[in-house]
Amino acid sequence: MQALDLCKRFGGLRAVDKVNLSVAGGEIHAVIGPNGAGKSTLIAQLAGELKPDRGVIRFDGNDITALDSARRARLGLARCFQITSVIMPMTLLENVMLAALARRGLWRRCWRSLLSDRELRAAAMQALAAAGLEAHAECLAAHVSHGQHRQLEIAMALAMQPKLLLLDEPAAGMDAAETTRLVALLGGLKRKVTMLLIEHDMRAVFALADTISVLVGGRLIATDRADNIRANPAVQRAYLGEA
Repeated sequence: MQALDLCKRFGGLRAVDKVNLSVAGGEIHAVIGPNGAGKSTLIAQLAGELKPDRGVIRFDGNDITALDSARRARLGLARCFQITSVIMPMTLLENVMLAALARRGLWRRCWRSLLSDRELRAAAMQALAAAGLEAHAECLAAHVSHGQHRQLEIAMALAMQPKLLLLDEPAAGMDAAETTRLVALLGGLKRKVTMLLIEHDMRAVFALADTISVLVGGRLIATDRADNIRANPAVQRAYLGEA
């Protein structure tokens, strides 16, 4: 994916200001920055939820700037949100099967018949296994932990067979043990799924990211390999030094 000269204003606020960003295939690319830096606005534009005021977004060789989020999802863009969006009265397996429908174009079929669709169930179980939740497939989403909700959202995204996974603060609200499990899960997907990660937990960022971009006041001030970002004086002043 590439974002070229991407801009977004809200009144007099430049939330995203002339951002150029490139995510290479197979990498985990993290975007970090202080609160209010424009990270969520950036990822919303990439996902198709916000229309840029200016700029171009390219994905898999195509200009997708004018496409909405549903059409981008069908092209292989999947997003996990900062706030979990699972359906609590349904089982984990049913949640993932619903997500898989978007990929398979089965929206108009009866839900009861879909529950017995062997191919759909197998794909959903494969996604749950990749997210470490295979043993909990028949549990209601309401009965599992917050950390498992995060894993479930990743399973739902994986069921769509994404070419790029957009992750908006996946460790938000997690304790240390849950974050450790999440890092292990995402690390296990490395090289299998390209990821763009927005995250405040610097331990998770430096454990996972191949490349890190630093956003401050809507502008990218640095993009580099993780070790170089850690040692960058401008980055330390703008963000890492706050911690």
